[in-house]
Amino acid sequence: MSLNFQEVKRYPEEETALLSIAKDQLNEYFRGKRKEFDLPLKLEGTDFQKSVWKQLLKIPYGDTFSYKEVAEAIENNKAYRAVGNANNKNSIPLIIPCHRVTASNGKIGGYGAGVWRKKWLLKHEKANL
Repeated sequence: MSLNFQEVKRYPEEETALLSIAKDQLNEYFRGKRKEFDLPLKLEGTDFQKSVWKQLLKIPYGDTFSYKEVAEAIENNKAYRAVGNANNKNSIPLIIPCHRVTASNGKIGGYGAGVWRKKWLLKHEKANL
């Protein structure tokens, strides 16, 4: 399963119970009512990617960590570039909040869905603390 930002709906989707719950939780997030997602996650990736994604789930709503801080938290101090690559492979952004990772100097950096979206998401979270 993946979650992607799309300008228009490209194809019909089968409405499953899990998809319905995920949609409800995403709507709550965008209304500023949900700070964490409560969905069963089946992470598919390398052991390193999974360790990064699990760490991203620990970043508090409205807060940011640097790539270096994430690397240090998973006890792989020099792997900050690899952390960025793992972020890029995250197939469920928002649910695994890769938008909360910034450069050490606080700059926003890249985001697969567009830097403008990352800025918007961070601003949205700060406004709804």
